[in-house]
Amino acid sequence: MVNGKEAFVEEFVLHRIGAEGEPSVFSDFSAVIKGELEQQFLRKLFLRPFTNMAFTCEFASEKSTLRQLCTKIYDGESIVENSVAIAKQLIAVAQKDKMPGGDLIVAKFSAVEVGGAEHEAVGIFKFDEKEVFLESRLKDETIVLRMKRGLGNNKPNKACLVVFSGNSPTLFIIDNQANTEYWQKDFIGSRAKKDHVNSTSDRMHITKTFITEQLPQDFVVEKADQIDLLNRSVDYFKNHTEFDQDEFTQEVFQEEKAIQSYKEYSDRYQKENDVQVQDNFEISTHAVKKQARVFKSVLKLDKNFHIYIHGDRNKIEHGVDEIGRKFYKIFYEQES
Repeated sequence: MVNGKEAFVEEFVLHRIGAEGEPSVFSDFSAVIKGELEQQFLRKLFLRPFTNMAFTCEFASEKSTLRQLCTKIYDGESIVENSVAIAKQLIAVAQKDKMPGGDLIVAKFSAVEVGGAEHEAVGIFKFDEKEVFLESRLKDETIVLRMKRGLGNNKPNKACLVVFSGNSPTLFIIDNQANTEYWQKDFIGSRAKKDHVNSTSDRMHITKTFITEQLPQDFVVEKADQIDLLNRSVDYFKNHTEFDQDEFTQEVFQEEKAIQSYKEYSDRYQKENDVQVQDNFEISTHAVKKQARVFKSVLKLDKNFHIYIHGDRNKIEHGVDEIGRKFYKIFYEQES
């Protein structure tokens, strides 16, 4: 979803957040590094962790403190002054949560690609630990080795990339815990964004849980038929650019009782989980690629066989022999 290959790190500021009982240290300068090798390193450090993210968020309120401070940086105001305010805001909201100490970096980017278009962005990155690396250099024809600590290959423990796209910034959030309340709720103040990316992800998730969990409760359905429905669902999302619920349910479920059961389950799921998915939306190819990985098309038989079903369901027959053993009969034309 986020492509940072052509992005440029305009400048960044690093502050040291003290652990419990320790003082924090705030920088009074920003770093501007324009060398290509250095830019490659910074892009890898800051933007690569967001590459495969499909879930998008937005600020829950236009009055969000973080939103206002990031907007000031985006508008060209002092990144040093506003990054200090960001750091102090994080410290204030995390007082009761024993937040680990570490480095907090606020960076400004240009040419960050999201959805095929380039945007400016502001990133906030929290690194709890430094890496240990070995530095070697020559001094008076002698090799000098020194162990050092710094940032390199480790991903940030927590991060938020604020992409200024359209009227409402799009957020990509990293949290090394499932949902740290002080980070996602108190500091960022985020909620799921109502866009085609989340609509695609949510609709595919609803479909998968319906087929694997609800459908067997409503109807007698064989495992091979469930896999066939999962395959047909994924094929629809891969082969269409727009989602239409009526068209989708006819192509995948076909029978009216199953269609009605799916719609009722979808409505109930959205209400219980406080999500809203439109009946018609543009399909996100990135979200499809990510979600399709969890649509399993494997038929597991005891501990002896795995059958991968990707094609015509009519070429598989299920039965029971005269002594009660279950079997599958598979028809094929070529062996490879």
